Amino acid sequence: MQIHDLPYPDPGVPDARSGPRFLWWLFRNQLGGQLKSLAWGLLHFASVASLPFCVGVAVQAAVDRSGGRLALAGGLMALACVGNAVGDTFLHRSAVTNWITAAARVQQLLGRKAAVLGSVLTRRVAAGEVVAVSTGDVEKIGWFVEALSRFTAAAVTVVAVTVGLLVYQPALGVVVAAGLPVLALAVLPLLPKATRRADVQREKAGRATELASDTVAGLRVLRGIGGEDLFLDRYRRASQEVRHAAVRSARMWSLIAAVQVLLPGLLLITVVWYGVQLARDGRIAVGELVTVYSSVMLLTYPLRHFEEIAMAYSFSRPSARRAARVLSLERATDTAGTRAAETPAGDLYDPETGLCAPSGLLTAVVCGDPDAAGRLAERLGGHAAQKGTSVLLGGVPLDELPLDSARTAVLVQDKDPVLLSGTLGQLLDVPASGAVEPRAALEAAQCQDVLAALVQGSLGAEDPMDARITERGRSLSGGQRQRLALARSLVTDPEVLVLDEPTSAVDSHTEARIAQGLRGLRSGRTTVVFTSSPLLLDRADRVVFLHEGTVVAVGGHRELVRTEPRYRAVVTRETEQETASAAGLRADGPGTDMVPHGLAAELEELEEIEETA
Repeated sequence: MQIHDLPYPDPGVPDARSGPRFLWWLFRNQLGGQLKSLAWGLLHFASVASLPFCVGVAVQAAVDRSGGRLALAGGLMALACVGNAVGDTFLHRSAVTNWITAAARVQQLLGRKAAVLGSVLTRRVAAGEVVAVSTGDVEKIGWFVEALSRFTAAAVTVVAVTVGLLVYQPALGVVVAAGLPVLALAVLPLLPKATRRADVQREKAGRATELASDTVAGLRVLRGIGGEDLFLDRYRRASQEVRHAAVRSARMWSLIAAVQVLLPGLLLITVVWYGVQLARDGRIAVGELVTVYSSVMLLTYPLRHFEEIAMAYSFSRPSARRAARVLSLERATDTAGTRAAETPAGDLYDPETGLCAPSGLLTAVVCGDPDAAGRLAERLGGHAAQKGTSVLLGGVPLDELPLDSARTAVLVQDKDPVLLSGTLGQLLDVPASGAVEPRAALEAAQCQDVLAALVQGSLGAEDPMDARITERGRSLSGGQRQRLALARSLVTDPEVLVLDEPTSAVDSHTEARIAQGLRGLRSGRTTVVFTSSPLLLDRADRVVFLHEGTVVAVGGHRELVRTEPRYRAVVTRETEQETASAAGLRADGPGTDMVPHGLAAELEELEEIEETA
């Protein structure tokens, strides 16, 4: 795989049982690139390691006044320099390719997992951790995968040079062979502590990232309540903790680096001292001493890769563990499905609660528990958080359909929809049936003032479709974001549209017009709206009331207000005392048609808003 071939047609199925297993899976899936990097690494390191031999031959030729051997040494040195340059160039090229392709594979896997899990992902894993995995952790995982082949080439070179020195000059070769394992293994006792400090730094950095993400996401609310200073102080303390942890980690790694410099220096001094003694005794020639000295000096270069691989593994292991944790998450239902791909149509029915949304009608659902309403909305779209009885669409279980088919048939807009940055035209450029034009959807969602605000805030944008939306729509109010998200959902024109509190941040008069526009634009299509707004409920073809997870009443809004006390308590925010009072009035006898004062006022306000709309 080359960089220009990215993205992968299929990134594969990762081994997410643990961090090390995930790293090994990545390495195996890049075996061709790793072998290529290993080959270029061997050429590079072998060329570097051969330079001392060339220098030794040249020195000995000069001592012996042999012009032929001196020319031979010069030719060998030129050849080694060419091999060094070519090997280093292509080693770097292949190593960077391995790094980028490994990181790209992980990002693709994370992206697909996020698309499959949907909103369930952030319920199981903190949003800050997901951000940390998809940014910094991806780079560190790629670093280790890339460094592994270079380390292997360096290790092979060190072993080969050591064996060569034993054969070339046994007296000094024994000293080198005894000292090199000490150099390679000296840092091992320090690695566990360095790894723990790196883990602490990663953990604190993840917390700081999560805190920063949450603060930015809620900045508008924080400013409204004057809490931005409080959260700023929290983030300042978190960032200071990250700084202290980073300094502690850096101290340990600087100690490891110092050991990697000190011990080779001591070995070099030992070789020179012992070699001089041997040369004085006439046991070795000057050229042999220069060769051994140069070999030991140049071996410090491949030995640095021992430190690098230790650092890469220490930093990538917690990153791989976090990535594996995210990638190991599974949907409650099978993504591939057991049925053939199809887009069913008909009534939407949930056997678990008894909820039925007839085909082609606008059904409003009232549920006193907002969290239960959110879970039911996800289940209606085939995105159940846990296994259970499947929702039926036209008698077809959604859980048995492939995920793409289920999402094509039923679109769920949760209560906190996300607006991606870009132009308004790009926001509305979504897979759709083509039956609903973007401008018709914007008009039905009452986005006229939103368009004006976007044009005013975008320099040089005369057409609202060219106006830019900031990240997550943070420059817009909550109601404006809701209306744009509703327009995006209306453009898709799915067979079934499920909306969870789509107008909770919109004023009453705008909400009444949205209710009218939604009913008109979705005429003949199945629409389910989770809401407690009287304006939307009064416009619905039928209202379903759920209590403790079960359907207990079905009818029109005004009928249910008068006949179902629990429904009225949820919709009108009636207190327990008012509910008891209303129950007492009804108990006075049959035929009593008395309405609580708060309910009468709510009905009068509803009629006034309807007349205005």
